[in-house]
Amino acid sequence: MSYILSCCSTADLTAEHFKKRDISYVCFHFSVDGKDYPDDLGISYPFSDFYAAMAKGAMTKTSQVSVGEYITYFEKFLIEGKDILHLTLSSGISGTLNSATIARDQLKEKYPDRKIYVVDSLAASAGFGLLMNKLADLRDEGKSIDDLYEWVIKHRLECQHWFFVSDLTYLVRGGRVSKVAGVIGGALKICPLLNVDYQGRLIVRSKHRGLNAVMKAQVAQMEQLAADGLNYSGECYISHSDCYNEARQVADMIESKFVNLKGKVKIVSIGTTIGSHTGPGTVALFFWGSKRVD
Repeated sequence: MSYILSCCSTADLTAEHFKKRDISYVCFHFSVDGKDYPDDLGISYPFSDFYAAMAKGAMTKTSQVSVGEYITYFEKFLIEGKDILHLTLSSGISGTLNSATIARDQLKEKYPDRKIYVVDSLAASAGFGLLMNKLADLRDEGKSIDDLYEWVIKHRLECQHWFFVSDLTYLVRGGRVSKVAGVIGGALKICPLLNVDYQGRLIVRSKHRGLNAVMKAQVAQMEQLAADGLNYSGECYISHSDCYNEARQVADMIESKFVNLKGKVKIVSIGTTIGSHTGPGTVALFFWGSKRVD
């Protein structure tokens, strides 16, 4: 194709998947107890080791892609005469959209004949990945870069994100849950159900006592919001942070209810950038459905 389809590593699919679908990505960064690593989809720092370190009390931090890194990343495609459609992690979660936009504006002066689209995905983790996979499908059907740009602007809010957290420690650390609520919630085994809203922000929507209750509530959201309801025939992704068994349970519930799914539920790991903020014990569900309006 005459253009590159690109995203951030925070789309949380595997390097093999991105290579197979011909989707390029640029890496965020993270640190564990002060040592820096690229968020390269678990290659430099296996996810199992990362979450084990967090469980033992390691302090993690993340940093977005800098303007200079974006310039270097984008320019290698522009030199080849390629146009670029790049989607960023939601602006409701990260400021990386600003960095990518500044880089684009600087490069447009040097490459005035090239198209460089930078789009706020309003998505995160494998929901971001689900969006990228759909764009790859459209590209492979022969759609132009302008077609893809128009499509993603129109449909990005139809990518539904619903996830629960079984360990409140990291939501407390990030300021999304108060310390008092964290202590009480931990004692009562409260699991919040969150989603990503129309502005791409993480919002607590309800609270449930115990894993079984929150899993049922999560699947109920898909029953209510999925395109065509129980006749949903699109893809469904689940990402998890070191809790595969819980993710598999949710996937089994979905596959038993939604018999027309496009293939099986795809289960992947939450990457080190998103995982630094959610911690271990998070299961996130993604599907195509009603447009997010609040």
